[in-house]
Amino acid sequence: MNELTQTGPDTTRGGISDAFQAMNWEGAGVFYARVALGAAFLSAVASRFGLWDKTLDLKHFANFMQYVAEVNSFLPSAAIPFVAWTATVGETSCGILLVLGLWPRWVSLASAILLALFGTAMAISFGLKSPMDYSVFSASGAAVLLTLQAFREGGKRAFNHRVGA
Repeated sequence: MNELTQTGPDTTRGGISDAFQAMNWEGAGVFYARVALGAAFLSAVASRFGLWDKTLDLKHFANFMQYVAEVNSFLPSAAIPFVAWTATVGETSCGILLVLGLWPRWVSLASAILLALFGTAMAISFGLKSPMDYSVFSASGAAVLLTLQAFREGGKRAFNHRVGA
């Protein structure tokens, strides 16, 4: 074989190049995004209960409630405890389910909505710079992509199941 027709190293021997090309990069990217988003949710929840400080107390949650009040400054103060606990339950649920890969269509959609709501509240109360600096809309966009991929994959499985493939 002359050097003009050879396009690269000989990959017929099963080398690293074959393994690299055969890797499911889309699946790896989806896994990475799913685990990264889930871990971020769980990290935020751990922080609001003091687990990163190796303490477990409600003082940290009281500080979180003050932050929720600042982020949602447009809401009545009576709504703040409900918003704080709802966000905590939502982030805990989405975090665990994302990491485990359960119900990916609905969990990633819920994650995208939760993050979009959080980013919007931040933008209203603090200006657009704040959610942009914390990549809230970027994370929401990643969750939207996970949602689209999960619906695409779920649709393929449902179609294959219906046609007996």
